[in-house]
Amino acid sequence: MRARTLAPWLFGFLVVQRLLELRLARANERWARERGAVEHGREHYPLFFLLHPAWMLGLLWEGRRARSGVNPAALGLFVLAQPLRSWVIRTLGRYWNTRILIVPGGERVTGGPFRYVRHPNYAVVALEIAAGPLAVGAWRTALAGTLLNAALLLLVRLPAEERALRAYQDTPPQG
Repeated sequence: MRARTLAPWLFGFLVVQRLLELRLARANERWARERGAVEHGREHYPLFFLLHPAWMLGLLWEGRRARSGVNPAALGLFVLAQPLRSWVIRTLGRYWNTRILIVPGGERVTGGPFRYVRHPNYAVVALEIAAGPLAVGAWRTALAGTLLNAALLLLVRLPAEERALRAYQDTPPQG
């Protein structure tokens, strides 16, 4: 298969996946706010809503222009990320969200993939941001997306989330 043929399919998959996840995130956000959740890092949230659609559009645009075949290793990594993403979401349950919401009386989740990686969702997203575009020859999108995502995560999101998660420090872990 040619990269230019796969790019629109990959883009379509990402659009549907992200829209379904936003629907779930909104339901979880309602649940959390009904329980008095406090949001942290609200000021940086729009930056991710710029990065992700721009990355997806870059994958589509650059991938459609690619003259190469599909990169099977990168596609394999992208496919591998999908069950990992589901595992993270299932493990967090109602706590999974696109925002940083701390529920009073809640517990920090330490089971599932959190036993092995402190922030597995961000690891999965980083893998997707690199592997998805590389699968369709969109190396510029992979590079720019990876660098921007890493900067946002390391300099902004992770510090904000770590500060927020200290609220759960004295709460026993949830399995």
